[in-house]
Amino acid sequence: MFQAVQDLWAQLSAHLPDSIMASPTSSHTLGASSHRSSPRSDSSLHGAVYTAAQISKFKERGFVAAIDVGTTSARFIIFATETSDPIVSVQQELTNLHPRPGWHEQNPGELCHVVTNCMDKAYERFIALGFDKADVKALGVTNQRETTIVWDWKTGQPLYNAIVWTDTRTIEIADKMKASPLGHMVPKLTGLPWSCYPSVTKLSWLVTNVDRVAELYSAGNGSVAFGTVDTWLIYNLNGGATSSQPVHVTDTTNASRTMLMNLSNLHWEDSIIKLFGLDRTKLRLPKIVASSDATAFGRVQGGPWDGLRITGCLGDQSAALVGQCAFEPGQAKNTYGTGCFLLYNTGSERPPVEHLDAGLIATVAYDFHPGGDIRLATYALEGSVASAGSGIKFLIKNLGLAKDADHVNELAASVPNAGGVVFVTAFSGLLAPYWINDARGTMFGITHHTQPGHIVRAVFEATCYQTRAILAAMESQSGSKLTTLAVDGGMSNSDICMQTQADVLDIPILRPAMRETTALGAAYAAGLAAGCWSGTDELVRIKSNKEGNCHFEPNQSKIRETARCYRKWNQAVEMSRGWVRPDDPIEGDDSDDEGNPA
Repeated sequence: MFQAVQDLWAQLSAHLPDSIMASPTSSHTLGASSHRSSPRSDSSLHGAVYTAAQISKFKERGFVAAIDVGTTSARFIIFATETSDPIVSVQQELTNLHPRPGWHEQNPGELCHVVTNCMDKAYERFIALGFDKADVKALGVTNQRETTIVWDWKTGQPLYNAIVWTDTRTIEIADKMKASPLGHMVPKLTGLPWSCYPSVTKLSWLVTNVDRVAELYSAGNGSVAFGTVDTWLIYNLNGGATSSQPVHVTDTTNASRTMLMNLSNLHWEDSIIKLFGLDRTKLRLPKIVASSDATAFGRVQGGPWDGLRITGCLGDQSAALVGQCAFEPGQAKNTYGTGCFLLYNTGSERPPVEHLDAGLIATVAYDFHPGGDIRLATYALEGSVASAGSGIKFLIKNLGLAKDADHVNELAASVPNAGGVVFVTAFSGLLAPYWINDARGTMFGITHHTQPGHIVRAVFEATCYQTRAILAAMESQSGSKLTTLAVDGGMSNSDICMQTQADVLDIPILRPAMRETTALGAAYAAGLAAGCWSGTDELVRIKSNKEGNCHFEPNQSKIRETARCYRKWNQAVEMSRGWVRPDDPIEGDDSDDEGNPA
């Protein structure tokens, strides 16, 4: 399992501190940057000691496992089918590379290496608890979306670092394609507005700017393989290039984020491929399959989990929606992770194209109907906030305002409100519903009385206010008002932030006791295909029996004040525009041509 990239990672890891990312006009190499965040040296293990009776009961129904690869960490979690509770969880942080301002990369070899570590340690813990490998019936995969990887199909080795979804180097490509004669048709076909986030702009950049990719692409014969993180992981879990039948697939939720899939028929759209000047005889695209499928994703090859069936795959935000059991039209969830993502289930009908005018994305929520040329996907409207948890990380690591997340909450609790401070966290522009590429992070309302707690509160409020703007657009498009919002993600652990969100939206916020909803959604997709659960109705019943859920009710006495602050937020958003111009030097770049500090 992962052997080819494991060998590559072993070679690279010894040199990571000294590795240099070459300039875009020279031969690119896989490696680290001098501007980096390092992974934790050890992963965390969670588990308990179970009685013989408990072990016997769990073994009757079995378990489903999930791989969850986010932007900052990867984890492997094993859930009990009986209760959907996590029995074993192993997590390890990922290295994030920032070779230039606006650039964000990860090493594909490290992704596989970290996932393997998590799987191996989870196996040891699972066996130590008294369970057997055969008790795990299926494996699901969930992942950060849009992040783009290309590799040599013959060798299985990546040709460049993974370009992460938050990377902004392709803004000019997006603007150029938007202005092309057929540019107006692409959002209507794909449900995605023009921006640097979809995978196709990253793929176009790789083919044009990376010598190794360009040379192999020009050679033809489909030697350049493309995939998002799910495709890369599943390919390697199945043995990669060493397999006699390599598995090269992606599910509809991930494919819908590439800007290459027709959102109506769930197939690759040749007109868009041609518009970008890409050639399918030179570029190998993965097969698009359903999110829950008993055979499409293959089996784990090698390692302690050898032979384990992979039967589910979902992009992370779709997985969170499924994990929250938001299976009915009109239900929604908001995930507060690195970014913040609000998904609103719209049912089996694709949302009309007017959603684009409202600044929203139309996407596939999940696709649980495999087989045949015609499939029945469930759709969603989505609003994305680029910076949520990353804004808190900025306060900790860049400004040094706090030591850790707990300290952030202490600072927020030290003041009653934001003290008039408004923080627009547009570190790489603003996404829904504004879509302002040239906005940048700005802070207003600072006085001699401003304290660190006010700034922390302002960062919390930035996510909450942008969520309000997104939800207003969704309610306008759907014609109905949301009555409760389900939440998850790391930032949702803050009671202050969630109470602020309830006050800003004027609706109750529901936070589940079990926060690993993204991994749980992947497990649900896999378990449904493997027959571990009878259907979504059973999943809803299991969730309804859970204890420990938290409700945050809106404070009616704050409605007028919240409305006033929201107006100030929108005023600040307008003032954050226009900070980046095409002729500006690279913002904040104090490095030489190779990314080394000057």
